[in-house]
Amino acid sequence: MSLFAEQFFDDHLTLPYQEAAVVGDTYYARPAPDLPLRLRISFTDTRMHQRYDGLRLEVVHLERGLIDAQWLSFADHGAFAARNKRLGTRPGEGSYGTFTDWGHADAPPWQGIGTAGLRKAIDRYVQLWFPGALRIRTETKPSAALPGRAVAPLSHSR
Repeated sequence: MSLFAEQFFDDHLTLPYQEAAVVGDTYYARPAPDLPLRLRISFTDTRMHQRYDGLRLEVVHLERGLIDAQWLSFADHGAFAARNKRLGTRPGEGSYGTFTDWGHADAPPWQGIGTAGLRKAIDRYVQLWFPGALRIRTETKPSAALPGRAVAPLSHSR
């Protein structure tokens, strides 16, 4: 589990669902116990081997399978804005808005990620599909705040 997925989902996204587990690099949850729907969140690959550029959110029905899927881009949600600014990378250059899963034996490859925008988008998605589910804490710590940054819509499908 080189992505440190459990640490990412438990300690950084801090999703509030009691019935949840990380298996491999994927998070599974039951946000609304009275519905036959489940939430599945995984990292999305780019065309480059072991490079990730976002999260894939899926709603899965217990009997009918996949109901809906959305892609949340790290770049659109400011996840690596501080790193991109520090390194001077721009859209389409190098590792802009992505992380790679090699050469990171001691630390998570996504270290330094800002999750406020991702949490807001996940909360909107969950509230749409799982009415009554617990809300995700979306306030940001001062160091992770992105002034003037709007949350991108959930219209990115892959």
